[in-house]
Amino acid sequence: MTSCPVTGADGTDSELIVIDPLVRGLAVEGARLRAAGPVAPVELPGGVRVWALTHHAETRKLLTDSRLVKDISHWAAWQRGEIPKTWPLIGLADPGPSMLTFDGPEHRRLRTLTAQALTPRRVEEMRPRIEAITAGLLDGMEAAADAEGRVDLKTAFAYPLPMAVIGELLGIDTVRIPRLRALFDGFFSSLTPAQEVLAILEELGSIFSAVLEEKKREPGDDLTSALLAAAEGGDRLTDEEVINTVQVLITAGHETTISLIDSAVVALLTHPEQLALIRSGSVSWEAAIEETLRWDAPTTHVLIRFATEDIEVGGTVIGKGDAVIVSYGAMGRDEAQHGPTAGEFDITRPPTRHLAFGHGPHVCPGAPLSRLEAQVALPALFERFPGLDLAVPPTELRNKPAVTQNELYELPVRLR
Repeated sequence: MTSCPVTGADGTDSELIVIDPLVRGLAVEGARLRAAGPVAPVELPGGVRVWALTHHAETRKLLTDSRLVKDISHWAAWQRGEIPKTWPLIGLADPGPSMLTFDGPEHRRLRTLTAQALTPRRVEEMRPRIEAITAGLLDGMEAAADAEGRVDLKTAFAYPLPMAVIGELLGIDTVRIPRLRALFDGFFSSLTPAQEVLAILEELGSIFSAVLEEKKREPGDDLTSALLAAAEGGDRLTDEEVINTVQVLITAGHETTISLIDSAVVALLTHPEQLALIRSGSVSWEAAIEETLRWDAPTTHVLIRFATEDIEVGGTVIGKGDAVIVSYGAMGRDEAQHGPTAGEFDITRPPTRHLAFGHGPHVCPGAPLSRLEAQVALPALFERFPGLDLAVPPTELRNKPAVTQNELYELPVRLR
């Protein structure tokens, strides 16, 4: 991460923070962003300059501010042709018509129709399957471990669990899961070559189009079929809206859970006194999950909103036409919100509001499912392997090069 001066829309000079595409120091980067103020000028991969929201209070307010919209046509740099369609992060800034790209009445329409399909009851009904998938993966971990009990927990457990769950929820054939994994890895990577970006988006669209046609021919008891059937006052989702909604849900429904499970395991194994509190029954797993979400958020930077007029925040002006990202990884340790111990992992912390899943109209639709999976997976993991520990020093753990996701390459553990 480097920096150089930049002139903001208000005419003042600020220090530009260049986001490291290799994600080599999230904690240091987060501290740097918070220190820059509630709004920090940053440069994303590809030399794209935007504003980052880094403090809790200001971000929470702006996430419900109608002057920040999701429609990319308001981005001045996009209008000027400065952002190529092959930009590695374009799929997150312009993913097609969906809940992610609409505001106001059109967003409420899509959210309402989706909510009819993704009901709390449907999510809770997944619990037995999550428990069964978890048990099977734990069996597989034990079988895959080497003579010293070493295994990569991410590959064997944290990754396949949410992919299997969201696949079943959406009614996606298991034969498609390996290819979807590969495509989403490329989709989120900061290092995906520009020429591959559009190809990945096109193939994802083709896969989900095929799933849609299958569900039209043979509807099932799954979320994709429910989205096709959802109606409000005679209104239904178009095929394109269903396809894009499925893509949004599979993205929100597996990436956050992978990171949440990995981060919780690392946090608890490096803070054994905290894990002991859970085992004694003094603190709940739910408290540990919420503290993990705050302290080591699954999502680091979420793209992108655009200012429809000048917006003053803490003495800085986000200019009309400027782009804004939300730096959840930075604000989770905001001392103004979480106190002087915000940088510490403490599951006994009094319940405190965090923004790991967003806030306002665009709050993550996969949040209830992600929490449920963690509530099932983590107790089962530590009950099966009570002596579980890291197989490498924590300093050797490395993040994947994805500026939007807090995701490890691997998580080597020993099963005991």
